[in-house]
Amino acid sequence: MQEEISYKSAGVDTEAGQEFVKKIKQNVESTHGPRVLGGLGGFSGAFDVSFLKNYKNPILLSGTDGVGTKVELARLFNIHDTIGIDLVAMCVNDILVSGGEPLFFLDYIACGKLIPERMERIVAGIVKGCKLSGAALLGGETAEHPGTMDQDEYDLGGFVVGAVEKEDLIDGSKIKAGDIVLGLESSGPHSNGFSLIRKLYLEGGRRLPADPELVGFLKEFALRPTRIYVQSILNLTKKVEVKGMVHITGGGFYENIPRVLPDAFAVEIRREKLPENPFFARVQKDFPSLSEKELYSTFNMGIGYIVIVSPESESGAISALEEKGELVHKIGVIASKNKESVLFV
Repeated sequence: MQEEISYKSAGVDTEAGQEFVKKIKQNVESTHGPRVLGGLGGFSGAFDVSFLKNYKNPILLSGTDGVGTKVELARLFNIHDTIGIDLVAMCVNDILVSGGEPLFFLDYIACGKLIPERMERIVAGIVKGCKLSGAALLGGETAEHPGTMDQDEYDLGGFVVGAVEKEDLIDGSKIKAGDIVLGLESSGPHSNGFSLIRKLYLEGGRRLPADPELVGFLKEFALRPTRIYVQSILNLTKKVEVKGMVHITGGGFYENIPRVLPDAFAVEIRREKLPENPFFARVQKDFPSLSEKELYSTFNMGIGYIVIVSPESESGAISALEEKGELVHKIGVIASKNKESVLFV
């Protein structure tokens, strides 16, 4: 007897997908305010932007990102309720650098097989990230890729739109020598450098190590979700002039800081002012052959976000950040550029 051929027999269960959408509907809509029109399940999300009429010159900002191979650790540990926070954080922190307030977020989840319970946990994390950043989760897409991904594999992508008044756009153009560089602590590696982390600690890059102590260490520190700095920074920009900001993501200090500096200037970072983070302290201890340049080109090394202000604004900036719970360190100053844009002194 010939097997009945269907989309489901090919590995895609559309009924499971519809049931999944029903289950997450209430959670997703908890991020919606009066600006969101309609509900989840349509062909597009609708967001009322009539409030932009109150701006003199509104600028829309957009960003897109993923979480890289951190999803592999989430899969290995079967911990899926924080990876969505990472996804939101990587997008909203990027547009925040320009002073943008996140408005709405969209997600994309590709998986080998739609496992409803796991997907609900992933979306719950995305919802939490949206609430922490004040963004509406406007919609998303979940796609099964049978035959091209293993059944327990998945990957994430996110997209955010925000807004800022044109005169409040922060682009680094006002930075000058003598300005103060403030570093906000990270929770750990955030969502960057995990290909190296996997190479260092995972067997073949795909299996958890045999050492239970090391497994516990990775579970405790490597999977901590990326910090979302939105509320702290929006509070800061209302109180002091911020000249430039940096989200320390892929490429670490050496790649990200120059993106905000005018060509004539460099940043001098004082090593002794950097906080000690348990995760990076362990990496340096376990792998002393890793050079400082390699570490600071790959990881955030305990500083997830940088704010540049004038000396006159330093005290007010620190107070504004600390009142929102940030751990702030004066890590350096802006100097005239000689050769390198990033110097450790």
